[in-house]
Amino acid sequence: MKTTIAKYLYWVLLIGLFFPYELVFGVKFAFISAPIGLASGLIFAFVFGTPLPKTNKFISKYLLQASVVGLGFGMNLIESLQSGSEGMIFTIVSVIGVMVIGVLLARYMGIDRKTGYLISSGTAICGGSAIAAVGPVIKADSNQMAVSLGVIFILNAIALFIFPPLGRLFGLSQAQFGTWAAIAIHDTSSVVGAGAAYGAEACDLATLIKCTRALWIIPLAFFTLWFYRDNKRSGAGGEGKAKVNIPWFILLFVVAMVINTYTPASFKPVYEVIVVLAKQALIAVLFAIGAGLSVNVLKSVGVKPLIQALTLWMVIGATSLFVVMYTIE
Repeated sequence: MKTTIAKYLYWVLLIGLFFPYELVFGVKFAFISAPIGLASGLIFAFVFGTPLPKTNKFISKYLLQASVVGLGFGMNLIESLQSGSEGMIFTIVSVIGVMVIGVLLARYMGIDRKTGYLISSGTAICGGSAIAAVGPVIKADSNQMAVSLGVIFILNAIALFIFPPLGRLFGLSQAQFGTWAAIAIHDTSSVVGAGAAYGAEACDLATLIKCTRALWIIPLAFFTLWFYRDNKRSGAGGEGKAKVNIPWFILLFVVAMVINTYTPASFKPVYEVIVVLAKQALIAVLFAIGAGLSVNVLKSVGVKPLIQALTLWMVIGATSLFVVMYTIE
């Protein structure tokens, strides 16, 4: 009975958070925000668990991708590239730096090699997406994937709540916060959510830089093939060729920006509707992500992986904050 109630309640909350109140009633409910979506999911998970794990996983992945593409219809390609150019160089440096520090830290702490590498990948690039892409390449088992994703999702959830207040505490501009969030927060969902909570300009810039950062999944995957070539030759981890998952939705995000930039102004009202739906979809995505963080997921996370992830996060968070405060206006 409880499971049945949980399933119905799951859909009621998900649809309620996704419903485009602004379009239907002409009123924007300020309390229905990204942090509220995530908090609702977390509370739901701790009370009811995850009654629809496969559905929840599907929504977390594909609705997120659709919402990111939808946000592209509200961004001008030329203006966005000009605004985001200042954060690109540091993005490159930070990705490489976090990977190197993460791998060395995992080795020093005696953490399983693959788990440490997955956590480093998730911190360096884009959280769960990077882990999902790299995991099959290194033949990570289900436990290694669960621990890595669990650690990243926990910190990702925390980030959505603490970054906007910290940005205001340090007096960050929209450009500064957008760049900082894109570099220091793991998953695209919380990056966009934190940006939206801080301001429209911060949201657009954070989304652009994060999507650019996500493209590093491709070179990382091929580097990983080389880095773990000894496993492949020895047959460790199973047979068959490793699969590289390319984030194709990033390409669609760029296409949406191009369409918005170069099509007639008469199409703008349509694009505005798409953007509103994308923002509502993101809130529903955050609910699904929170609903996936059940007690069992938290129990699967060990102390050492959590310390590694937290240390990496503090390093990239503090370093990127210092850089954006003194290099971006």
